[in-house]
Amino acid sequence: MAYPLPGGAHFMTNIFANNNKNGLTDNLIDALFPIFEQASAGAIAVDRDARITWINTSYSTLLGLTDGKAVIGRDVRGVIPHTRMPEVLASGQPLLLDIMEYKAQQLVVSRLPFFDDQGAVLGAIAFVLYDDLQPLTPLVSKYRRLHQDLVAARKALAKKSRGTRYRMGDFIGASPQVLEVKRRARIAAGRDMPVLVLGETGTGKEVLAQAIHAASLRAERPFVGVNLAAIPENLLEAEFFGVAPGAYTGADRRPREGKFQLANGGTLFLDEVGDMPLTLQAKLLRALQEGEIEPLGSNKIVPVDVRVIAATSRNLEEMIATGGFRSDLYYRLNVVEIPIPPLRVRLPDLGVLCEAIMEDLCASTGARGEITDGAIAALGSYDWPGNVRELRNVLERALTMGEDPGGVLDADAIFRVLPRSGGRIRSVMPAHTVQPLAQVLAQAEAEAIEAALLASRGNRSQAARLLGISRSALYEKLAKLS
Repeated sequence: MAYPLPGGAHFMTNIFANNNKNGLTDNLIDALFPIFEQASAGAIAVDRDARITWINTSYSTLLGLTDGKAVIGRDVRGVIPHTRMPEVLASGQPLLLDIMEYKAQQLVVSRLPFFDDQGAVLGAIAFVLYDDLQPLTPLVSKYRRLHQDLVAARKALAKKSRGTRYRMGDFIGASPQVLEVKRRARIAAGRDMPVLVLGETGTGKEVLAQAIHAASLRAERPFVGVNLAAIPENLLEAEFFGVAPGAYTGADRRPREGKFQLANGGTLFLDEVGDMPLTLQAKLLRALQEGEIEPLGSNKIVPVDVRVIAATSRNLEEMIATGGFRSDLYYRLNVVEIPIPPLRVRLPDLGVLCEAIMEDLCASTGARGEITDGAIAALGSYDWPGNVRELRNVLERALTMGEDPGGVLDADAIFRVLPRSGGRIRSVMPAHTVQPLAQVLAQAEAEAIEAALLASRGNRSQAARLLGISRSALYEKLAKLS
């Protein structure tokens, strides 16, 4: 028996294929589907090519779609970027419980494959079991504790071996800019070719490089990083290519392996590649082209197989124009380019970044810590020339110097440690939005108070003077806002 879906269509015949299904799987899904759909916060189906064939009204509303019919026939990944439906279609295995991010939401999703009479995957169904994680707080808390233990064990293991400490989930953010970075990183992970990561200092270039390696086919092989700006020029060749016994006075009688040998079969990460001297650039280019190196003081050619990920905070194209970087090496390294945006252009990520950093700081020190919305607004008033690394430093200092016994960081605690250079005031007003006048006035008043507090760096007496009201009036308004 087929159960009717919204719109009068029959489930199996209209969602997956034109053939009638009489098998056990068909009957079971026909029987259970109405129950699952009614109990879930949304449901969707795709065909074997991951194209959307049906979506119910609840899921359309959850995704913010004005017309669910408009996405029928589209690739599900273009509508739901973090979906794992293609994985279910490829493996034929269900994913019964998964937490999926969609914009600012975290959805608990269950995904089931559907088979034809011959046992081939015909499509897949997904149900959103929860669109609010509050009922799952105990489970999520336990998951976070286990994740923290896993991260700690991974970091300890990485110190003993040449492994990676970071995965794609450790590059934190949900802004469009970060999602594009992760999209390119996943493409790079699936293709065994050189990658060039561009970004200012502190943006997380090494985190992304390790994440690419961890998601690649070389994940079980070594990840070897070398910071070219930190090694004296006269030692770079030995660091890269190794040293033969007795190559120079005082050299060890045993051969010393270079970074290429240590990374053989895995990934070689060249941090700050823009600081590499021209003489070494030519030798690096030859090593990459020929897949072989010659240790210092040796006439023996050693074959190597490495995947190179290079990173720099410098403008290599400008350096090429001035003769500071070889164009042929640039084109060799820049097969997949991933620019990482600075923190100041992805300020919507401040909240999740602060949460992750605070969690890590508290786990390492055993302290307690929370951050208020006002503190995040204060952080948003700064330009962050040091990016995420500087943000971590500011939060660590604020926790160390904080006066609240519960470890709560408010705007005052942030302003006490925030550098005085580079600050700015931002005010964002929605354009062309019709709202009740009382709501507009209340919003304008709240934004004026926030701007005054930012301009006075949290000094409420000075903020009251800027607003032209008494300090007691300001306290009354703040109490209404809290």
